[in-house]
Amino acid sequence: MIEQLPIINLILLLTTALVIPLFKKQRFMVTLILSFVVLFIVWLSALYLLYHVNTTGAFYYRFGGYSPTIGLELLINPFSALFTFFVITLLMIIFIYSTADASDGIHEREYGRYYILMFILLFAMFGIIYTNDLFNTYVFMEILSITTCAIISIKRKKKNYAAAFRYVMLNEMGSLSYLFGVALLYMVTGYTNIELVFQGVQDVWVIYPTNIIIAAIFMIVGLGLKAAIFPLHIWLPDAHSAAPSSSSAILSAIVVKVYLIILVKVLFSVFGITIIEALHIPSLLMVIGAVGIVMGSFFAIAQHDIKRMLGYSSVAQIGYIVLGIGLASSLGLRIAFYHVFSHGIMKSVLFLSVGAVIYQRNLRKVTAYNGIGYMMPLSIGMFTLAALGMIGIPLTSGFISKFNLGIAALDGGQGIYIIILVVSGILNAIYYLPIIIAAFLRENPENQIYVSKDKVPLLMIMPILILGAFIVIIGVYPAIIFDLVDSAVSTFSF
Repeated sequence: MIEQLPIINLILLLTTALVIPLFKKQRFMVTLILSFVVLFIVWLSALYLLYHVNTTGAFYYRFGGYSPTIGLELLINPFSALFTFFVITLLMIIFIYSTADASDGIHEREYGRYYILMFILLFAMFGIIYTNDLFNTYVFMEILSITTCAIISIKRKKKNYAAAFRYVMLNEMGSLSYLFGVALLYMVTGYTNIELVFQGVQDVWVIYPTNIIIAAIFMIVGLGLKAAIFPLHIWLPDAHSAAPSSSSAILSAIVVKVYLIILVKVLFSVFGITIIEALHIPSLLMVIGAVGIVMGSFFAIAQHDIKRMLGYSSVAQIGYIVLGIGLASSLGLRIAFYHVFSHGIMKSVLFLSVGAVIYQRNLRKVTAYNGIGYMMPLSIGMFTLAALGMIGIPLTSGFISKFNLGIAALDGGQGIYIIILVVSGILNAIYYLPIIIAAFLRENPENQIYVSKDKVPLLMIMPILILGAFIVIIGVYPAIIFDLVDSAVSTFSF
């Protein structure tokens, strides 16, 4: 039975997306209840799979029982189980928030469609993480790209259509680049199964180095474009700022991380550490990550719209993960995985808190936050906590990320990058602290002399508080995440 759970999860998610259109608009509450029940069932399944693979071991699911040389294969190991659990947990919390914030610029007739897209999005991300085949990864990537485009453009505004068009054009370029790399690998190995491709690449590396080098370049560039790795990030700020707040959280906290997960699989499970080091890919990734950390922060400082600022902040934070991957060590990958969790939680809090401010006060300008901390103490309090985490203040998950990334850099003989981490903390403070200071220490013509309560639905506040608590919990007790991360890292050879 346990071997059937991954495919059951995929079927449940896709079936729910197909069933939602059958409900009439007047029964929107039925859609929400059904959606939550399905998400909870999949969450329990993902939790059980995570427990199972960490206690019993990895397993495969092969469609029709065919050999992986000709059939489709899912691989459930500590790596895939961990990140599917992360995806479903975070998305379920964001889903709860979205049920009360459906008015965030989305036309009423689009409410049902929005949740259809959310389930297809989740289906695609589960498929990407589960699959053990390069071509099927591409298929799921296409589903994810098209669905993401639809979620961005669901708000009927010109800027949403423009952002969605730019997203889909650039992401299709990334998909085709990745596919071309897969084709080159198939040409020299005869397989698309990841494990068989890895064996084949090791055997033919000396015979067909040109094919493998070009394939690596195309696949890394394609995934870099889809993951918004600097300087291939130009679609991200527009897309994240134009989308509804819950969608912005999903895009920044989850979707771009899925493409980074594919990048890790491509680097270490397809090409292997020997080949990528021979091609100097780790050194290149470290430089790109460091530049992205600094430049993303510089761009964020210049923004006036707070959601665009958070979008550029994501570019900088992606740089941390790329830097950790580029260290090409168990310590580097360990902290890269941890930061996927840490940034996902912190950025969700930031976007959802800003969404609450837009809901109650319709404020998007950074300069309009004067005194807002007194009007919305819970939302802005959680925003402050997440912002301090992004800066790297102790007792937050962000501090654990930066501290351990510095240790990993020293261990790898790359101590120069500690300077980048220090500079990035200063730059983060430059654009986050003024907002916090304005919210609590500056006067506003409408500012009360007493603290009031947030006038937003409880279903919006509770997810923000839950995620805010996680920032502190995994900052004070990081072993909760590191124990699982270590098991995921052990699936790769260094």
